[in-house]
Amino acid sequence: MKKLLSLALVLVIVLSTFLTGCAGNDAEPTTPDATETETETEASGEAVRLGLLAPTSGALAPYGQAVKNSVELAIQEINAAGGVNGADVELFFYDNEGDSTKTVNLFNKLVDVDKIDALIGPVISTTTLAVAPIANELGIPMISPTATNKDVTPGLDYVFRACYIDPYQGSVVAKFAMENLEAKTAAVFTNVGSDYSDGLAKAFTETFEAGGGTITDAEGYTDADNDFSAILTKVKANAPDVIFVPDYFNMVGVVASQVRELGIESVLLGGDGWDGIQNDFAAEVEGYFFANHYSTTDPDPIVQDFIASYEAQFGETPNALGALAYDATNVMLAAIIAAGSTDAEAVLVALKATDMPAVCGYITFDENGDPIKDISIITVKDGKLELEAKVSGN
Repeated sequence: MKKLLSLALVLVIVLSTFLTGCAGNDAEPTTPDATETETETEASGEAVRLGLLAPTSGALAPYGQAVKNSVELAIQEINAAGGVNGADVELFFYDNEGDSTKTVNLFNKLVDVDKIDALIGPVISTTTLAVAPIANELGIPMISPTATNKDVTPGLDYVFRACYIDPYQGSVVAKFAMENLEAKTAAVFTNVGSDYSDGLAKAFTETFEAGGGTITDAEGYTDADNDFSAILTKVKANAPDVIFVPDYFNMVGVVASQVRELGIESVLLGGDGWDGIQNDFAAEVEGYFFANHYSTTDPDPIVQDFIASYEAQFGETPNALGALAYDATNVMLAAIIAAGSTDAEAVLVALKATDMPAVCGYITFDENGDPIKDISIITVKDGKLELEAKVSGN
């Protein structure tokens, strides 16, 4: 029943010129690696040729492997449902090892040898920044699942991404605080040595104040700090409704522990850097909230079908990077379907007009090719991460 329902969903969405996932199957895409010969990597017939660059060796391998798995899954599903405009999709994959120079060389091979129609990836911002201007100059549509650096897309018409940028989530968390928690006052903690923390803090502050909220305290700290009693005592006296702590979970855990010790009743909020906090600081952050790309407890059938298909094939639960890669692939394939061909200019027009459901939230693009979509707000409940709400920046 699940497979039939998912296939019906695909057919309905294709008829509406946008695509989302369906149930998994056993078909295998072409996934050559960098050691294969040019003959082995050549696509046949009129197949749609997708390139993928991701690190599947070295320190970044867990990220790249999740991306590769999800891209393969999306391609298997569309091929099983009849392909793209009647043509199969073939994948040309190379391990870029997270290295910018190697990424550029492999991208050139994808273009010159494999004759790709579009690119999925790269994964991290540094390698994406190395390739994006070249892809744009050559007119190769590309979408990075996970490159969050704000400079990846501006000024590059052919370059898109599936993930939200850091300032966007800061703004959406402020919107959640005001609309869902009815917060009127907020304190903001910023790790002054972190561009990530600074970007989220500034966006939160701007949105919160623009919505009529008041920032009671704006406090800075560094990675070397471990005693927050002085600034937390000041914050406690002002009794803000919420405290925004945009940092990674290890530092957030220290702050949250001391918030509890001082009996501060303000609700703590954060960004996707909190992901994993339940492993070491579940009790300290019980009942608090943070933004993330998706939640495995989201009951949406699109989310649950993706998780079930991924787990059945790869034996583990997909992380956020995998979910974003699945979305990125389906967005690109939906654009090719809508364009009616792999003509780059037609695909570009279709990408800009993207308007479709996805695992990580309903997605459209702004003028830069950055997604305007829902963000999952996660709460920690009984030591587990649960979906609290989906909030859009629209």
